[in-house]
Amino acid sequence: MQFFIDTANLDEIREAQSLGVLDGVTTNPSLIAKEVKPLTYEAFRDHIKKICEMVHGPVSAEVTTLKANEMIVEGEALAEIHENVVVKCPLTVDGIKAIKALSAKGIRTNATLIFSPNQALLAAKAGATYVSPFVGRLDDVSTDGMLLIEQIVTIFRNFEIPTQVLAASIRHPVHVVECSLLGADVATIPFKVIEQLAKHPLTDIGLQKFMDDAKALREKVVKA
Repeated sequence: MQFFIDTANLDEIREAQSLGVLDGVTTNPSLIAKEVKPLTYEAFRDHIKKICEMVHGPVSAEVTTLKANEMIVEGEALAEIHENVVVKCPLTVDGIKAIKALSAKGIRTNATLIFSPNQALLAAKAGATYVSPFVGRLDDVSTDGMLLIEQIVTIFRNFEIPTQVLAASIRHPVHVVECSLLGADVATIPFKVIEQLAKHPLTDIGLQKFMDDAKALREKVVKA
């Protein structure tokens, strides 16, 4: 499973990149708005370019309009920023039209805000490179987000659909494990959750014991 980081914070991307496990980045206007002040459209584009120059994998950049013809024009402009850009479109009727048109032009797309298998299937048939089911937001409304991942993965495997399942709205390490067990192609993960993946209390306890014993050993060597 590929690991993307879900952020527009350059420091977080740089730190995740230093781990050597980062495969890509997902952003949205809300994430970029947290990092860019004042937020103009030119600054928005410049920030996406900076992210693309930091990583070697896909960078999802989201359109900022809801009409199909406007999404297509904006998507084409976003794709020109850098070869790593994947155009992110919402899963609406207009979004499907935009995904179809952009995909036909060879532009990679990411269908976002997916909450049902039907939405994922429509996006895939329109040619989406990725579909992004939102796991955590479904959990928030007492719905099983992982069931959605399982359903989409099963449907895509049944028909050998090449569209990749990109699990989004990841809230904690268990989400990552469950998505990987179900066969999601990608998980896009907040930086704090990436850090949590490396942590375990038994590791901390064991390391402290090793360090205490090593300190005692060093003291004996110095005395000798």
